[in-house]
Amino acid sequence: MKRSVFLWLVLIIVTITISVIYSVNKSSFNPNTKYSIGQSIDSINEVLVYYNGMVGHNEGRNIAPDGYNIGMKYQCVEFVKRYYYQYYHHKMPDSYGNAKDFYDSGIVDSSVNNKRGLRQFSNGSVSKPMVGDLVVFDGHPGNIYGHVAIICSVSDSSVCIIQQNPGPFASSRAMMSLQLADKKWTILDKRLLGWLRKDTVSQQTAIVN
Repeated sequence: MKRSVFLWLVLIIVTITISVIYSVNKSSFNPNTKYSIGQSIDSINEVLVYYNGMVGHNEGRNIAPDGYNIGMKYQCVEFVKRYYYQYYHHKMPDSYGNAKDFYDSGIVDSSVNNKRGLRQFSNGSVSKPMVGDLVVFDGHPGNIYGHVAIICSVSDSSVCIIQQNPGPFASSRAMMSLQLADKKWTILDKRLLGWLRKDTVSQQTAIVN
């Protein structure tokens, strides 16, 4: 009987804790006083990256003048879609979905992802990642919605991504190892699903402002 009561108490405490964390994460609470929410902290090709505070926070939906849904400010999805909209003048046929939904596991490597209007490459592709590619990460217990970012530089052994909303204390830039094995390129991150690319895009150098 005592064990049953103890387990119920633990369950109640865990439930309350999760509820509090979720509420704080969704609020405008900002634990990093170095930045203010909505502040520009980085850029690529003159497209700005904004600070968002807690990863679950948003400042409302960003709608383009022509009515295109760019996404919730200042989530990771909003940044990559804004980058493709402003820099490549690309509008995704399906403008909704969580970050991990940008990758369709049913699509063969190097085939077109019709929902996004982009060519999709699996992580372990015959095509090397390129500057400007949109990379997609799977979800995890701390973030079930996944994550997306833009590749800002590539070498034969690494890629650098630029990202929005990685967390209040995380950097807008992150380096990952790149490996070529059996004629396939793999970014060495176990959550990285693959990358997407606009067909008309050629290899180019990102401008860091």
